[in-house]
Amino acid sequence: MLLDTASLYFRAYFGVPDSVKAPDGTPVNAVRGLLDFIARLVQDHRPDELVACMDADWRPHWRVELIPSYKAHRVAEEAPSGAGPDEEEIPDTLSPQVPVIEAVLDAVGIARVGVAGYEADDVIGTLTARAAGPVDIVTGDRDLYQLVDDARGVRVLYPLKGVGSLQVTDEDWLRSKYGVDGRGYADLALLRGDPSDGLPGVPGIGEKTAAKLLAAYGDLAGIMAAVDDPASKLSPAQRRRLDESREYVAVAPKVVRVADDVPLPRFDPALPAAPLDPEVLDGLAARWGLGGSLDRLLSVLRG
Repeated sequence: MLLDTASLYFRAYFGVPDSVKAPDGTPVNAVRGLLDFIARLVQDHRPDELVACMDADWRPHWRVELIPSYKAHRVAEEAPSGAGPDEEEIPDTLSPQVPVIEAVLDAVGIARVGVAGYEADDVIGTLTARAAGPVDIVTGDRDLYQLVDDARGVRVLYPLKGVGSLQVTDEDWLRSKYGVDGRGYADLALLRGDPSDGLPGVPGIGEKTAAKLLAAYGDLAGIMAAVDDPASKLSPAQRRRLDESREYVAVAPKVVRVADDVPLPRFDPALPAAPLDPEVLDGLAARWGLGGSLDRLLSVLRG
């Protein structure tokens, strides 16, 4: 089981009241909410291995070089230009909780993997490519639908309400919803565009049109070959819009498709039956008032 950790702690932050606080009054709603999420996921799905995948770089420079608008609207205004990686705009009371989340996961012994220059999606893509058995990806980010692969047992568990209600995304679901399989989803997404990620898409090519084009021509390369084929059945408007978007179409695949070759550090993905560092964990539990949320997770891990 691979967790898109930031996606889940953002959901926890907005789903759990900020009245949930540490003894000193600091909000810990994201921390406790994430611990509850993990406990429920392990209880319901019983994975053999679990990895909390992290955004070491939520807006990698190599993606921005290709498409400058990539996530540009989510850069914090006060972030100084040229002073290192962009800072993501995060609610004031969430940002201080992230180091606490990291420390607690480490003390519990849950593998936490992030790699400089890459997003959590890329870590997930690489671990999925390397996996020998089935993979459940837990994320509220539809970008990862591109990894769905029935033949390899790769599916996305998309939280609808907390993590107790999950949409199980497999190839049948993708075809019924979007008309594509996992491999086709990345092409659909780059043609359609995604304002939440600053991806412009091809003007005039919406989701339904993109799905029809992929059904007719197979993939992005097939669609662009049809642009150059006078005998193809593209409408004049489609041909013109795609032709005018060649520069975007040439670079967008590298931006949209998750990496599958990230240089990962060594780590142990096995779920711990007991805390890795109980003394540190006790200190964190007392300092941050983790109470029942941590107790529930430890109880589930003990099995």
